[in-house]
Amino acid sequence: MIKAYSQSAFSKNNQGGNLAGIVFDEFNLSKEEKLKISRYLGYSETVFVSSSKKADYKFKYYTPEAEVPMCGHATIAAFSLMHKLNMLKFSSCNIETGSGILNISIFPDGLIYMQQNRPQYGEILKPDLFENCIDIYLIDNTKPIQIVSTGLRDIILPIKNLDSLNNMTINFNEMINITKKYNTVGIHAFTLLDDKEKVAICRNFAPLYGINEESATGTANCALACYLHRIGIKKKEYIFEQGYNLKSVSEITVKLDYTLDEINFVQVGGYGYTVNSVDIAL
Repeated sequence: MIKAYSQSAFSKNNQGGNLAGIVFDEFNLSKEEKLKISRYLGYSETVFVSSSKKADYKFKYYTPEAEVPMCGHATIAAFSLMHKLNMLKFSSCNIETGSGILNISIFPDGLIYMQQNRPQYGEILKPDLFENCIDIYLIDNTKPIQIVSTGLRDIILPIKNLDSLNNMTINFNEMINITKKYNTVGIHAFTLLDDKEKVAICRNFAPLYGINEESATGTANCALACYLHRIGIKKKEYIFEQGYNLKSVSEITVKLDYTLDEINFVQVGGYGYTVNSVDIAL
């Protein structure tokens, strides 16, 4: 029997957030067994935590369909759980992921910050590309549509306003075609807010990996923060909200350290809480 935990990450006031599966993999599970567990749990990602020869821990991430190099919300969820179970001896550690060795900071109140890679900026895409995917008149044409990565490639898609973001009609088959063509995980749509604290409301879609929409996406929001920095919206800390359409509101904080136009360091942070655990027979 394999014990799997369900933990929410990027919760707001100990509610909402995005659920992830967590398995402490002392059995060296095969890829097929990890996929089976991920499908059984049914979350957008399940993380398998094991020992590493390169770092303090090794993290392997699976959607119900495939392995992915890295996942922000599953990482935050795992460390939130490990903090609750008193498994952590230090306030910082390193993890080995498919996107490299990343640093994790753990605060006494359970706040977890995860290092991301420095941004890589990809292609700028034309709005017409999306005409069979969404209602393109909802796109904010004053800002670029661009592929950005801090570990995973996502299409950053600006939307005119909150009503437009909430009422998007999406052709997921066409979205799969676009994300395949441009080798991206998904599309991260956002609209800016006139708010002193919150910067934007977001929606994230990754149907190529079996995730039509998810309520919190750490890596994509890091890409969004770097995108906003590049177009002139420069802050040391960005607070994003996501998950309204799924009735599971999430709060994601991204911190940037930069010198003029050069981003030196990216972190994503949030809180989590435990939902339950289950024993799975393989």
